[in-house]
Amino acid sequence: IRVMGSTGSGKTTFINLASGSELRTGSGLESCTNEVQTSLPFKVGGKQVVVLDTPGFDDTTMTDTDVLKIISAYLVAMYEQGTKLAGIIYMHRISDVRMSGTSKRNFRIFRELCGESTLSNVLIVTNMWGNVDPRIGEERERELATNDKLFRPVLEKGARLLRHDNTEASAHAVLRNLINNQAATLAIQHEIVEERKDLAHTAAGAELTRLLKEQVERYDEEVRKLRGELELATHAKDEARKELQEEMERKREEIERIQRDVGRMATDFMAEKTRLEDRIAEMEAENRR
Repeated sequence: IRVMGSTGSGKTTFINLASGSELRTGSGLESCTNEVQTSLPFKVGGKQVVVLDTPGFDDTTMTDTDVLKIISAYLVAMYEQGTKLAGIIYMHRISDVRMSGTSKRNFRIFRELCGESTLSNVLIVTNMWGNVDPRIGEERERELATNDKLFRPVLEKGARLLRHDNTEASAHAVLRNLINNQAATLAIQHEIVEERKDLAHTAAGAELTRLLKEQVERYDEEVRKLRGELELATHAKDEARKELQEEMERKREEIERIQRDVGRMATDFMAEKTRLEDRIAEMEAENRR
């Protein structure tokens, strides 16, 4: 079972509660998951379960292309080893006043990773109910379930919306909704393994590329505005001009980084996949000793 969600949404805490593992957790909105982590095996409803913890697409220590590369390489390596997922959990903080643009972007890429045919294996799990008035939480939950721009489209196609109250019993109750599922092949696995697509040409890769190009366009516009402000500030204090120049340079560097990341997506994925395969081979060799 794989768990995804924004940085700070409680993914790792949920897994540790459910499994008794001690996976690294971050504090606040700072990420501590910069690779796929696996829980200790544990039993739910008489079945052995392993849960995968994945970084979010708004990770504080990695770019979105790095996150997609890491998650995709792990999922593809699993698939090629003959391991399929019983389900996918998407964690969402009910304490958030609204679903931010970053969260919406995160969820759009999540949808493309999964594909439409696997949505019956998807649970959207709201947590952090203790941080919000119950009535307000219920109103937010209702909006998430009924708004066409939020979770309604996936719920109509088979995904389910559940609550988690930060207890082991609650975590196990969530997992019981997945353990008897028929194992699913995710869209990203089928596209890369069966259709031989490179990462950039998968649905998830194409969606991320589109979102990053939109970001570049916004930064280009900001650079144009800063250049205009700089020209108007000809007679301003040196300190003010320096701040404008530094901000403009930061935006230019970010544009170059995004364009570089998009261009390297496919080759970086293959390098990460090779690294994972080598690691799996080493672990298997150690187990045979």
